[in-house]
Amino acid sequence: MTGLVLEAAAAVRSPEGPGPAPADSERAATIRAFHHDLLGPFGAKADEELLAGGAHVSHRQLADLLAEADGVREARPQLLIVTHALPDVVPFTAVSPHLTGRLGGEATNFAIGQQGLAAPFTALRIAAAYQRSGRAAEVVLAVLEQTTLPTALPLVRETPLIDSAAALVLRAGERTGPGTGLRLAGVRSGPFDAEAEDEGTLLVLGPWAARGTAAGRADVHRTPGDTYCTGVWLELALHRERWQRSYRRVVLSDTDPLTGRSHHAVFTTAEADGR
Repeated sequence: MTGLVLEAAAAVRSPEGPGPAPADSERAATIRAFHHDLLGPFGAKADEELLAGGAHVSHRQLADLLAEADGVREARPQLLIVTHALPDVVPFTAVSPHLTGRLGGEATNFAIGQQGLAAPFTALRIAAAYQRSGRAAEVVLAVLEQTTLPTALPLVRETPLIDSAAALVLRAGERTGPGTGLRLAGVRSGPFDAEAEDEGTLLVLGPWAARGTAAGRADVHRTPGDTYCTGVWLELALHRERWQRSYRRVVLSDTDPLTGRSHHAVFTTAEADGR
């Protein structure tokens, strides 16, 4: 069975950031001016103490760390999608073209934001459509999350969250046997009947999925509670090789705490596809 198969992945958790620019530097002045222009029309201003205490891990830094990872740096995608739920601390670099430049420079590229933790799921839908139409045989999906913000977001302040990122490299093609990759079998939103899942399925629950979710006879893996949108993707990147040997289906599921809407991505092994 053809489709997009997860061939490589990378995860970044809590990288060291550069910290804030010196207060009297030109860069600091540029950042202050940006935040003034961004927040001023809404009667708000940047919280200088909050900014001073942040790691200032930018989306560009996270993208560069992903681009240097084994399995990702060799990728030469035709489609590259950057996704994020939280904004960049210094949005002075167009990150999707930057990451494309690190990975061959040929990919159609864009970013998806303003969707909360739904953004990576949307990106997988788009990737599958590109593959089905013959426009992309190789896709890179990057999920970025940095936590230095100019104003206090309850989600970030109360959790708290870490800086993190994940990358998935998906390629079109047929698999030849067990352990040869997880195939993207579907993406959906809304209610999900976890109790109907059988043995041989792993249900990967994100930090915001309901506690005590009944999963039938499926195994359950719950992600750490220190991320917003990167959680299930970090775990997939870290454990995919073991999971594809141990399970027939891997279902990634999470619920956005800001909207209450749930999202799910289903990956299957060659065994599940009847090979």
